[in-house]
Amino acid sequence: MFSILSQRPSNMPGEHLDLSSEQPAPRRAAAEEARKFIGVHFACCDVYSRVYVNRDRSAYIGHCPRCAKPVRFTIGPGGSDSRMFQAS
Repeated sequence: MFSILSQRPSNMPGEHLDLSSEQPAPRRAAAEEARKFIGVHFACCDVYSRVYVNRDRSAYIGHCPRCAKPVRFTIGPGGSDSRMFQAS
C-alpha cells in the first residue's frame, strides 16, 4: 500500500505572517514642516491667495494669481498679529 504525502514548498505565499510594523517616517526639518504664509485678498481681481515668507525671512512676497500684481509685506518689530490682509 502506498502512502502519498504532499510536500509543500517552504516559501509559499501566505505561509508566514509578519505582524511587525514599519519604521516611522523620519520627521521633516522645521523649515520644511511649516512654511509660513499670510492670506491675501487681491481686490484687483477679487481672488484670495497665500503669500509665503522669503528665504531671508524679511518679508512676505507674492503676486495676484490672475493679473500678477506684486505685493510685499515687510516683517519687522511691532508688526501685526493678523494673518489676513487685503491688497488693492
